[in-house]
Amino acid sequence: MSEETTKANIQDESNQQDETSEKELDRYECRACGYVYEPTKGSSAGNKKIPPGTAFSDLPVVWRCPVCGARKIQFVNVGPTEGPSGFKENLGYGFGVNTLTPSQKNLLIFGGLALAFLFFLSLYGLR
Repeated sequence: MSEETTKANIQDESNQQDETSEKELDRYECRACGYVYEPTKGSSAGNKKIPPGTAFSDLPVVWRCPVCGARKIQFVNVGPTEGPSGFKENLGYGFGVNTLTPSQKNLLIFGGLALAFLFFLSLYGLR
């Protein structure tokens, strides 16, 4: 019984570490001007260069938006760059479309519209 408990605790700790590492690499958007700080790219704008891989929480307290100069408090978490949009508890519903990334959803929607347009044009050849 104690072996199972320790295995479960280790698994819980690793899951929490994965969640915090994912959370740290989320993008943050300036509410004043719309600048998006992406930790995977860092920041080369402004007078201070931030190297890629620097989490938003690791930025100095005095760091400001390189575009408008807003304080770090003015930034809001907008989530990861790529990944399914929406709440995690809702990803299991629907026809599997909920698990698609935003770019995959765009491809599905506009690809379907283009296919429908081609079918419409093909009706002119039925004379």
